[in-house]
Amino acid sequence: MHRRILTALLTLSVAGCATTKPAETPPTETPPTAQQSQTPAPDAEAFRDQQPKPGKPPELVLPTFEQAKLDNGLTVIVSTRKELPLVFVGIAFAAGGSQEPAAKLGIADLSYRMLLEGAGKRDTVALDNAFADLGVSPALSVDPDGAFVGARVLTTNVDAAMSLLSDVVLRPTFDAKAFERRKKQQLGELVRRMGDPNFLAQQAYYQAVFGADHPYGHTSGGTPKTVESLTLADAKSFYTKNTGPRAAALIMTGDVTLPQAMEWGKKYFGGWKGGAVAPKPPPAPPAPPRQLVRVVPKPGLEQTVVLVGRPGLATGHPDEFPLELATTVFGGFFGSRLNMNIREDKGYSYGANAHLGTRLGVGPLTAYAAVRKDVTGPALNEFIKELAGIKSNPITEKELAAAREGLIRAFPGAFETVEGLGVSAANLYFHRRPMDEFKRTVEGLEKASAAEVQRVAESYLDPANMQVVLVGDPLVIQEQVTPLNLGKLTLEETPASK
Repeated sequence: MHRRILTALLTLSVAGCATTKPAETPPTETPPTAQQSQTPAPDAEAFRDQQPKPGKPPELVLPTFEQAKLDNGLTVIVSTRKELPLVFVGIAFAAGGSQEPAAKLGIADLSYRMLLEGAGKRDTVALDNAFADLGVSPALSVDPDGAFVGARVLTTNVDAAMSLLSDVVLRPTFDAKAFERRKKQQLGELVRRMGDPNFLAQQAYYQAVFGADHPYGHTSGGTPKTVESLTLADAKSFYTKNTGPRAAALIMTGDVTLPQAMEWGKKYFGGWKGGAVAPKPPPAPPAPPRQLVRVVPKPGLEQTVVLVGRPGLATGHPDEFPLELATTVFGGFFGSRLNMNIREDKGYSYGANAHLGTRLGVGPLTAYAAVRKDVTGPALNEFIKELAGIKSNPITEKELAAAREGLIRAFPGAFETVEGLGVSAANLYFHRRPMDEFKRTVEGLEKASAAEVQRVAESYLDPANMQVVLVGDPLVIQEQVTPLNLGKLTLEETPASK
């Protein structure tokens, strides 16, 4: 058996070796023509020479805001978004830090933050636990033009959240021990801020732009001296005087409709009483020519904080949209004139920027950078040169198009979450703006002409009317800034010494 298999295999092997494969005729090569021989091979890297074209941008979809009022005067603002079972519920108060008496700076922060230190029958811990049982932690903010408290909850928990929120707003306990604890926390935060050059610069800057006695002439939180003197009676008095249904708004955004919000508003805030009304806008400050360069001394500081600015305009002003575009070209994005000069060309700073801070009243128009101390003078000189260059080197169509696109395309970022929608709604209330304000803003940015932008740029960005605040080593500043002849160098007191 094995022999027969072996014999068969040997026979196949021999037969395979004996089989001759016919020879293949090699292909005939055609010599290249002269034209073909001159054509270079395609460059596999040639695509890198041309920048990829951007795809078609998505359609800009802005949220819709609706407004109504309860019989007691409480404003109700709603923005409906049904994608997720989430609702942001909050109360916006029309009185903020600008309503603080000059001798009681910091009382707005302290008073509003007491709302989360006990309400109804719950002390601080019990109130915090009640919110935690809903899976949330309430947020509270205090701005110059108002204050805002609220939380994001599941749709199924809206009723419970509204019950807690009504206790917080209508029945805060203002417990004495909780007040002392909160006051110590605020003082501790102020002590920490005293070591921050940016805070010191901001405090001195607001005083320079608005004046120390103006409602916008100070930062939030007060000073150690003013906060130390505040009492529980001061906190209660501020809250009682400045809050009430006619000076507040119920904000609800997300999986909720205006009729639903009205029903919840009536149920939990329909009985709210109080005589407070929304305050008037603060008066417009003057914008005189610069005479001083204000210096906040920080010996040994390795950087110098530079703030340059003036009063801008109030929200709703006819020049708002052109000036927003002009400020953006000057310093409002990475490719702006100021940043490309200070950071990219000179390497003086990690970044320089400018911002138009519109408020209920006239807000600040500010340019900022933290620069190496050894280039304090040259950096400040570049600030002034770029401001002057707005007139001598007018804004180009390319710059204007980039600023316009950047501002408009950034809008959706503010509306990504129900909390973002809530903050946007609160700002509409703080600034007394119509419910279609965001649509009007986009249209205003789109329609602002190059001539309008150039006009407001030359008017508002004139370096002669820009106040200058510097925080840094006083000897370095004196040596480098004095030769610039921008005004008399004046040492400023720090908030800790006031």
